[in-house]
Amino acid sequence: MTPLIELCDLPERLHHPLVRDLAWVVLSPPLLSSPPCPQRHPLSASRWWRQPALLGDWLLRQDQDQHALQAWLAQSSVRRLGLYYERLWQFILQAAPDVEVLAANLPIRQHCHTLGELDLLLRDEQGVHHLELAIKLYLGLDTDKGRAANNWLGPGSHDRLDIKLDHLSRHQLPLSGRTEALPSLNPLNISQPQAALWLSGYLFYPWQAPIDSPQGSNPAHLRGRWVHQRHWDEFVDKQSDGRWQALVRHRWLSPAHIDANELWTTEHFRQWRQALPEDAQAQLLVRLEADTEGLWREAERIFLVNDAWPQTASKTAFGTPTGARQIT
Repeated sequence: MTPLIELCDLPERLHHPLVRDLAWVVLSPPLLSSPPCPQRHPLSASRWWRQPALLGDWLLRQDQDQHALQAWLAQSSVRRLGLYYERLWQFILQAAPDVEVLAANLPIRQHCHTLGELDLLLRDEQGVHHLELAIKLYLGLDTDKGRAANNWLGPGSHDRLDIKLDHLSRHQLPLSGRTEALPSLNPLNISQPQAALWLSGYLFYPWQAPIDSPQGSNPAHLRGRWVHQRHWDEFVDKQSDGRWQALVRHRWLSPAHIDANELWTTEHFRQWRQALPEDAQAQLLVRLEADTEGLWREAERIFLVNDAWPQTASKTAFGTPTGARQIT
């Protein structure tokens, strides 16, 4: 539990999707409570951590005027979800009191060979920190080994929770302590920064066979479910009322809010499903329910995966879902 829990209802009051993502980045719980390496919230020594109302006021101001955030994101490509997540964190930390961003995406090289990058270097009242930031969405296989980290795969089945944690603990976090990092750290007057990760995201559980959460997971982690294409009709027959819609990749962070003029009709979704290739990449779907003001809000999220998942990878690229409009 963090002091920021008192802001948990704030994202529902924000209107602009970029600002909702900004709030999600700073307020969402970590995936893990007991990772195999140090974990640190980037704001844990900031005044915003001790006085969450100040952070809430700042987020409300961003919602009233998004120009600074939009200009910041436009400065570099954020096509990948992970880069978008990092850029949002950089914007937050540059505005945070008592935090100084020293470098972002700092390359560490040896003899013209890049060994890796340090996601973030910052200074606060607790010292200098090297932080690795990650946003991950993992699907648990429907076996009796849910607690094993190797049972949790990315939607493209190329990423795995145990592999990510091993890479973080054995390579990314120790990188700032290696002698090869000194030529990059010395100009910043940094030596031996404290290394830690911050891992956000969602865990998706098989819809038919509930499994245990992975070992070390945060009990308060965000979650959804996943279903094979062949089971969709059976799955949806058992669900509550609402409208289903596919989300473009850049809208995978905060819960979706969709205006009525952007809402898919039932027929639109049916046609989208019929046009979806059998080997399509995993599609993130949300079930939407109308509020009293006519806005449609996410009630749950589902990954729809091809029937061969995870044995075979799809040939269809991620991106805007077939027939989908960009949700802004």
